[in-house]
Amino acid sequence: MATERSAQVVWTGDLMSGAGEIQEVPSGAFGPLHVSWASRAEAPNGKTSPEELIAAAHASCYAMQLSNLLAKAGSPPEQLSTSATVTFVPGTGITKSVLTVVGTVPGLDEAAFVAKAEEAKETCPVSNALKGNVELTLAARLQS
Repeated sequence: MATERSAQVVWTGDLMSGAGEIQEVPSGAFGPLHVSWASRAEAPNGKTSPEELIAAAHASCYAMQLSNLLAKAGSPPEQLSTSATVTFVPGTGITKSVLTVVGTVPGLDEAAFVAKAEEAKETCPVSNALKGNVELTLAARLQS
């Protein structure tokens, strides 16, 4: 069954001097969040950006996908510490998303973990939404 999620933003003013607010989302999970051009292209100064939200979405989606692939292969993870760094270039747009994952997965060697990590990068729904438009890279390793 398909699901839909929504968010609403109110923006006031022009791009450079204006500001926006992501209203509280229907789930109640977050909001309000303040956004501005400066928080997107310069220092965040306590405000978020679309790229920060995409990074959060990519990291969480990827961690879910990798945990599922590992469990289906018989090696459920104890923990996956995942981050995503999204690059925004003013005048160009979003150019890159770099995933980093460190996993604690009993009974799995480094090569098998990296293979599953790469598979998750290629199959996670957010990766698929970005693919073809944004460079996707991954650094994966087991916790030592």
